[in-house]
Amino acid sequence: MGSVASAAAPPPPPPSAQPHMAAPPYGAGLAGILPPKPDGEEKVDYLNLPCPLPFEEIQREALMSLKPELFEGLRFDFTKGLNQRFSLSHSIFMGSLEVPSQSTETIKVPTAHYEFGANFLDPKLMLVGRVMTDGRLNARVKCDLTDNLTLKINAQLTHEPHYSQGMFNFDYKGTDYRTQFQIGNNAFYGANYIQSVTPNLSMGTEIFWLGHQRKSGIGFASRYNTDKLVGTLQVASTGIVALSYVQKVSEKVSLASDFMYNHMSSDVTCSFGYDYMLRQVSVYTTDILYQVEMDSFLSLLSSVSLHELVRVDGYP
Repeated sequence: MGSVASAAAPPPPPPSAQPHMAAPPYGAGLAGILPPKPDGEEKVDYLNLPCPLPFEEIQREALMSLKPELFEGLRFDFTKGLNQRFSLSHSIFMGSLEVPSQSTETIKVPTAHYEFGANFLDPKLMLVGRVMTDGRLNARVKCDLTDNLTLKINAQLTHEPHYSQGMFNFDYKGTDYRTQFQIGNNAFYGANYIQSVTPNLSMGTEIFWLGHQRKSGIGFASRYNTDKLVGTLQVASTGIVALSYVQKVSEKVSLASDFMYNHMSSDVTCSFGYDYMLRQVSVYTTDILYQVEMDSFLSLLSSVSLHELVRVDGYP
């Protein structure tokens, strides 16, 4: 018998496997379509947040650009230092002052006065006094009781009845919060608290009570700041809503705007301005571009702090 050799045809190659999609890093569902977190993102340490600005200074950048300290007339200031801590000052002013009125027209009264001052500056104690020719006496005291607790006293004495004013402030600075308690004339009591929520966001609240006027109020505020911008929002039970925004264009130029709405008088005010910093001087320009007056007069306010939003007789 002979041997039979048979060669079978090789089997066909297996079908090529279809490529499979990689599994989403966050699993199936809605989380699967979210973009992955960047590798360089730093985690926020909520137990080590920065200390916020004081409650009354949250609009500091906007006030510097929109409401700078300006005057109309002639002013001469001279300060002589007697030693490293004590100095004397002399000031002469001749010009006009704006007087608040219930109309939209600006009333200016010509005035002239001489002011004598004495200053004592110490790392933990500051004493400032001013005496004017019309009989007014202004005094300010700042004393650091501890590293975190500060006492501030502001007083203005005058010969006119019911125009003398006094205010005591106790400021406490924590690691990531600030609080303040105020006592003033006319049985005024106030308190505020501000807390850092994130490295860029801080939120706070303020309350006050006027015993002689039987008035009280509460307000809320928030501030968001970065290296290029600062935005603030304030709402008070007195019917005030105030917003401000400051954008830093360059090292010398910044743009600022604010918006204020008074629900009680139905007044709306919006202003824009810019701040250009020179080497030794500053140029400020502010233009009120939008102003609406419906039922009442427009009240110009120098501060948006809650107790400044309520103007009562006998209290500043």
